[in-house]
Amino acid sequence: MDSNYSAIPKGSYVELQIQNEPQDFRSQKRLLLSDDGNSANDPKVLHDFDDLNDDVDVDLGSDIDDYALVSSTPNKGSGISGAVFNLTTSVIGAGIMALPATMKVLGIVLGVVLIILMGILSEISVEMLVRFAVSCKAKSYGEVVQIAMGRTARVLSEICIIVNNAGVLVVYLIIMGDVMSGSVRHLGVFDQWLGHGFWDHRKLLILIVLVVFLAPLCALDRIDSLSTTSAASVALAVLFVVICSVVALIKLVEGKIESPRISPDFGSKKSILDLLVVIPIMSNAYICHFNVQPIYNELEGRSPQKMNRVGRITTVLCVVVYASTAVSGFLLFGKDTEADVLTNFDKDLGIEFSTVLNYIVRVGYILHLVLVFPVIHFSLRQTVDTLVFEGSAPLTESRKRSLALTIILLVLIYFGSTMIPNIWTAFKFTGATTAVSLGFTFPALIALKISQQEEGLSLSRIEKFLSWLMLIVAVIVSIAGIIGNIYTIQSKSE
Repeated sequence: MDSNYSAIPKGSYVELQIQNEPQDFRSQKRLLLSDDGNSANDPKVLHDFDDLNDDVDVDLGSDIDDYALVSSTPNKGSGISGAVFNLTTSVIGAGIMALPATMKVLGIVLGVVLIILMGILSEISVEMLVRFAVSCKAKSYGEVVQIAMGRTARVLSEICIIVNNAGVLVVYLIIMGDVMSGSVRHLGVFDQWLGHGFWDHRKLLILIVLVVFLAPLCALDRIDSLSTTSAASVALAVLFVVICSVVALIKLVEGKIESPRISPDFGSKKSILDLLVVIPIMSNAYICHFNVQPIYNELEGRSPQKMNRVGRITTVLCVVVYASTAVSGFLLFGKDTEADVLTNFDKDLGIEFSTVLNYIVRVGYILHLVLVFPVIHFSLRQTVDTLVFEGSAPLTESRKRSLALTIILLVLIYFGSTMIPNIWTAFKFTGATTAVSLGFTFPALIALKISQQEEGLSLSRIEKFLSWLMLIVAVIVSIAGIIGNIYTIQSKSE
């Protein structure tokens, strides 16, 4: 008789896991089907479960539909290189263009030091997240948060992911529209190439890009399917760094670059408040935690050690890209560096082939954002699905629901980009709250909470210190970012 099911190899087992996980990970139980046919309802099995944890009641009579089937055989997924590209793409987005402006405020020395330190601290938080998620058998960011802190905390973390990722994607569409169609202060690429035409209509151009390029990529239901596009996006980011570095080096040799700021300026109230706005940009540069678990789930032969290797390679790559971009961009434009350095590339760079290089940088950046967009959208769609359709089958098993969610989210993101002409201030607010919570607050609380619940997962003194340091950094960044943005709004209104 034809069947869609395959036989389980002799000597292996399957694991039945509750999809609606309990509050305490110690109450999660394995229900094994062994070769001799012993079932979970066997008295001996029940007795063994009771011995594991006497204070937990296991309802083995619950509906079998409440469990997800997980094979013990290794999963076939992406390799380390694919995982690195996907995680790097999650990190390097629109924020890279704000880093040269941070050098204008912090100075080159402190700026580079902070880029390195924030990269290290973020990698530590990722490794903590992976360690405790694997120990708890959590399949998503929200699951490990619930196991550590309860249902309310999970909902809060998932709202943070939705607000953060949706905000990022809206910003991406706005930047695409500004670069292609132009803005009040800058000419668009198409205007410079072709003159005036239908491409002057920003909303129409964004819609075409969304339907033709973004929608097909966002419709993919596995993140490892985006490994190739992620590799291309990383290559485009590296191309931008190479162009900036080469142009800066040429101008430096020709003596056309002014002496850059080395240290921050504390001489005025404005300079100090500028520092408050810059701090969230630096701390949020490495936020990728919402995609760590999906990438881990699809990692071939996955293990915490293997994922840590992915995270460390990603961090080194991002530190190099960030530091090179920040320094070369600041050297190129000095005190005229814009908050979004991309807008500086519509002027003469002062070297040969300046116009061509400007086009390559701006068009390359748009292509980079097109390729980053579906990676950020993937975790947004998964989180919305988990929050709205809790307990349903995974999205990979429900193509109709996956496509419906993709269409709805893209429509909402499109309207957000057309109704809000400039959301940089709002973006900074979300960066000072939701992003820092995902990158530092929740991972630190997860480590501290679960280590208290289970002796085998206790933290060392250094790990406890780092966890508390993350919480302190998160509080400082949130307060500084909110105060700085309030001051910015008041200054503009005056």
